[in-house]
Amino acid sequence: MFSPAINRFLDACLDEDIGRGDLTSAVLRGRRGSAYLIAKQSGVLCGALLAQRIFQRLDSGIKARLLVAEGSQLVEGQRFLELEGPATALVAGERTALNLVMRLSGIATATAALVAVLEGTGVKLADTRKTSPGLRVFEKYAFQCGGGVNHRLGLDDAAMLKENHLAWVGVDIEDALKAVRNSAPWPIRVIVEAETFEQAQEAVKAGADGVLLDEIAPTDLKILVPKLRKLAKIQNNSVKSGQVVLEASGVDVRDLSAYAATGIDMISTSVPVTRSPWLDMSMRFDLSE
Repeated sequence: MFSPAINRFLDACLDEDIGRGDLTSAVLRGRRGSAYLIAKQSGVLCGALLAQRIFQRLDSGIKARLLVAEGSQLVEGQRFLELEGPATALVAGERTALNLVMRLSGIATATAALVAVLEGTGVKLADTRKTSPGLRVFEKYAFQCGGGVNHRLGLDDAAMLKENHLAWVGVDIEDALKAVRNSAPWPIRVIVEAETFEQAQEAVKAGADGVLLDEIAPTDLKILVPKLRKLAKIQNNSVKSGQVVLEASGVDVRDLSAYAATGIDMISTSVPVTRSPWLDMSMRFDLSE
């Protein structure tokens, strides 16, 4: 279930905290016990599977039982993971496991709050590449647990022509798009960032798969989006006409409803990843001989 890369990452996280060894573990040697992870506030659970794996990396004999599915709503005081095994391993893995699940659950909870605003509109909420170095796959997983959709994972997932690309090479959008398609593997999607109606129009005419409409007010988008849809149909003139994905970025999340009312397909934001607080959780023990 877990790739070698994820196992290596979790081992590195444990090594960071344990180092040459837990200096207080001597008082627990030979003892076994049980423990459980509990939510100290309501929110969306994410990362419990990773927490489970962390303890089992420390000791394969640890029994771990997930009580709540990933992406589910937690209430204050609810247990979500039960553990049983050597006390030394339970104590050693506590902080690393909690740090990861609290961080990811905070992202999932913040994402779910924004997704709820868009419910019934048909507009998707997508994440960005603004993630913590080394944690991208986990933070994007948390965004997905909260009901959002993942944008490109990295530069090799999809091509995005941004203002700096065009400025540096001094070519127009059509020529830049052709250059990317000629050098990239097939099939590849090409997205063009546009800050004005003229740039958006040129991107649609050039055959972009998606147009990222950056920092454009909802009042302007309400006029622009239908025009771009019409242009896409004229350009393609086929059964699949008008399938260009129109995405709003650089948005104030307090105005999500206004953006959703413009007819946009997707809204991308880094807010759940970059500004969410951790969800408060705790691990409690029941030690025995």
